[in-house]
Amino acid sequence: MRYSSQVRPISYVKANAAQVIERLNETRQPLVITQNGEPAAVLQDIASYESDQEAFALLKIIALGRKQIEEGKGIPAKEAFAAVRRRRAAR
Repeated sequence: MRYSSQVRPISYVKANAAQVIERLNETRQPLVITQNGEPAAVLQDIASYESDQEAFALLKIIALGRKQIEEGKGIPAKEAFAAVRRRRAAR
């Protein structure tokens, strides 16, 4: 996704904060904020931020799992499911 149409100077954001937030919530597209003509920050609505954080957390879990498998710390899925079934049956 290109954000070139979603770029505003910080002075615009300061002067139009309520409208900027309203638009963020409506469009769910992030806004690149510039300072002295250079990109300085990205502003996004809270729902998109939370969704991104959940996605990053899942990616971290996947990366950790892959690392553990590479280090020989993994177990076959059949064994893992059997262990879960045994624990559930013991309850």
